[in-house]
Amino acid sequence: MALSLYDISTATYLQTLGAVAGVLDKGKSYCEANGIDLKELVDSRLYADMLPFRFQIVSVAHHSLNALKGIEAGVFGPPSGGPEYDYAGLQQLVADARAGVQAYTADKVNGWLGKDVVFQLGERKMPFTAENFVLSFSLPNFFFHATTAYDMLRMRGVPIGKRDFMGMPRIKT
Repeated sequence: MALSLYDISTATYLQTLGAVAGVLDKGKSYCEANGIDLKELVDSRLYADMLPFRFQIVSVAHHSLNALKGIEAGVFGPPSGGPEYDYAGLQQLVADARAGVQAYTADKVNGWLGKDVVFQLGERKMPFTAENFVLSFSLPNFFFHATTAYDMLRMRGVPIGKRDFMGMPRIKT
């Protein structure tokens, strides 16, 4: 069986979005039990010149659901300045992204194979095929931001591990 665009994009997004939802749940429980201010966590950074935890979660949602929307439209850009989410808002954003990604069928996504997609940032344009956009741009960004959010929670002491980050593997049935 050949690997499909749906498998490399949508199924992967769903696995990691589920994992991110889980670590956010554990993060909230841990912070509440240990008197850690969730607003402080949302605004925290690993380093002064890095974007905050909030942006990491926004980017996870953006590089999944909005990546699919971008492939469909033929153009994708960075996340816009959206709302200043609190922790509950970030959890809802991930839930909404999961629901949106789940709405895409394999037939629809696989129909985009070879489709032109342009990443546009101002006047700068980077042309891709749908599959190369997913493999060389969207997924690396998606995993970078998911990993950074995970690391920020670990830095605060949240008891999460590799299995939490990986989510539910797609094992053979």
